[in-house]
Amino acid sequence: MDLFDVIKGRRSCRKYLPDPVGEDLVEKIIEAAMWAPSPANNQPWEFVAVTNRDVIGKIFEEADYRKKILYEKSGWKWINRYDVGFLKDVPLIIAVLGDPKKSGADLFLTHGAEAYQHACSAAIQNMLLTAHAVGLGGLWFTLFEKDSIRQILNIATDLDPVALVCIGKPGGDPFPTPRKEMKEKIRYIS
Repeated sequence: MDLFDVIKGRRSCRKYLPDPVGEDLVEKIIEAAMWAPSPANNQPWEFVAVTNRDVIGKIFEEADYRKKILYEKSGWKWINRYDVGFLKDVPLIIAVLGDPKKSGADLFLTHGAEAYQHACSAAIQNMLLTAHAVGLGGLWFTLFEKDSIRQILNIATDLDPVALVCIGKPGGDPFPTPRKEMKEKIRYIS
């Protein structure tokens, strides 16, 4: 599959078949993540592959609870309509953990350690593109409190749960999402 076709064809998947994702594919997806760029090649990521149904159920409960809290605090009506039920069906969730100590030179800049998050984000994009290229669906998921996910997944406090990546065989065609015109998003300085 052509790279640009993979980039343009990938969509967030919120409906999964229960079929397990083979360990060979899990490792292929994580290997792609590990080839992402990182500050000073520090590779500030770690991954936790979750297939245990009880643990995934706890992740669903956390997301469902946070959704209610966010709705109460924000009043945003769309949050109340956002269904996190797909978490009960997804066969694989990969937690992407970042190590702030491996952020790079930005540790010493005014804004502080951010580059490790950027590197983890690049790793997540590689994961999502690889999943799509091998016929799987994926979703970058962040509707959780980090301390809760640390507890559910037994993650050390010095690691930052950057995101959860949901992966599995799609249970239907994902909803197509429009993109804005490039001229609205680019500015040249000559």
